[in-house]
Amino acid sequence: MSPGLKKVLIFGLVALVLFFLITRPTESAEAVRAALGWLQDGAEAIVTFVQSLFA
Repeated sequence: MSPGLKKVLIFGLVALVLFFLITRPTESAEAVRAALGWLQDGAEAIVTFVQSLFA
């Protein structure tokens, strides 16, 4: 991927995120909460796995 195309894609992604944050803040907050919940579930699963290895 060329550096110019990468910059355009990053700029577009940032613009899209800002658009949704400004126009739909409640839905954006819910999406962030959901993503953080998935990350928390994944981290808890990894901790449980590691604990079961050494139990």
